[in-house]
Amino acid sequence: MTSQPQAQPQPYATPDPALGRAVKAADRAHVFHSWSAQAAIDPLAVAGAEGSYFWDYEGKRYLDFTSGLVFTNIGYQHPKVVAAIQEQAAKMTTFAPAFAVEARSEAARLIAERTPGDLDKIFFTNAGADAVEHAIRMARLHTGRPKVLSAYRSYHGGTQQAVNLTGDPRRWPSDSGTAGVVHFWAPFLYRSRFYARTEEEECARALEHLETTITFEGPGTIAAVILETIPGTAGIMVPPPGYLAGVREICDRHGIVFVLDEVMAGFGRTGEWFAADLFGVVPDLMTFAKGVNSGYVPLGGVAISPEIADTFATRPYPGGLTYSGHPLACAAAVATINVMREEGIVENAKRLGETVLGPALAELAERHPSVGEVRGTGMFWALDLIRDTETHEPLVPYNASGSSNAPMLAFTAAAKKHGLWPFVNMNRTHIVPPLNITEEDLKEGLSALDTALNTTDAHMAG
Repeated sequence: MTSQPQAQPQPYATPDPALGRAVKAADRAHVFHSWSAQAAIDPLAVAGAEGSYFWDYEGKRYLDFTSGLVFTNIGYQHPKVVAAIQEQAAKMTTFAPAFAVEARSEAARLIAERTPGDLDKIFFTNAGADAVEHAIRMARLHTGRPKVLSAYRSYHGGTQQAVNLTGDPRRWPSDSGTAGVVHFWAPFLYRSRFYARTEEEECARALEHLETTITFEGPGTIAAVILETIPGTAGIMVPPPGYLAGVREICDRHGIVFVLDEVMAGFGRTGEWFAADLFGVVPDLMTFAKGVNSGYVPLGGVAISPEIADTFATRPYPGGLTYSGHPLACAAAVATINVMREEGIVENAKRLGETVLGPALAELAERHPSVGEVRGTGMFWALDLIRDTETHEPLVPYNASGSSNAPMLAFTAAAKKHGLWPFVNMNRTHIVPPLNITEEDLKEGLSALDTALNTTDAHMAG
């Protein structure tokens, strides 16, 4: 799978370790990093990035199998998007959100053209977390109900409401138990909570569980059910056929707003513009961010159904942001969407997922006993790493830290040694490269991944 080494990208082809040390020193002195014990981290000083690669001040280059935090869907420094930001900055750098601005209007139009069904009104936010905050606010105001149901094994953002909706351990330090959130189990056959043996059983039992939860919570108290269409950070668990349609039916029957979180899965990541397109389901509200402009300038938003938009036709919506629809961010979104259309980037993600990435990961699973399951679609995949093939015991415990996380730390180090920057979460590695990665670069990354997985095989039980 290994391709020939490529020339170091410009403009940082010449190593500059002294500058790297200065950048690192300033970071350690003044930058407070997210989700981290500050004294325990050692951030890499990054000198530059281009396409699917970034490199440090020592001259070492890494193939980015993380797309940043799964947002550089068109790779780093796409010249057309960089030019659009420069052009917008020269024309109108910023403007208040209460006005009609060309970049904002065009971004909303292009997004609405691609959202499923009739989600044609776009409320702009600065990122995915505040998009979720506003979607939930809209649902509660629209229904007059207080509660929201969300799944375990989910992530919806780091702001107060969004992190309470989240179903992974990042919620725990901020969970006061007063956010009006009720969690439930969504389907995941490989680690079924319903003792299911088939996808059909898992789907039926998960829907029954959701229906029962709604019944015992009181349907008249529930404003919304929110789901990641395909959960991202929690493990890229593609829902079984019929599940999302079943949730849609349950919500309709009880007058509950159905919210899909497409912050990570949207804008081509799954080989479709939105993951909802894979399942033929239209939610009432849909959140987005990340890939809408590849993270070049922070932007998120909520796509809104006509029924919910009509709630605020004559009644003011009590929410907004100073930078809602920021012209630089919206210009980047316009350029990104146009680039994706012109260059067939969504189609490339679908093609490579079907013909290269999916088959190659299945082949890796055949060779490496520590790969328990391969899950995904498009450029959105996860390897579930295990210690025991019979019990599916995870390679490391849930929310492992310190020495208990040593196998995943060893895997990460091995990947980086071979020039691959991996996405690692708990007992999984996710394969989420830019959607326009070349087939040659993808195979190069898979070769490095193959080598790194030898470290996880070494930790198999027995």
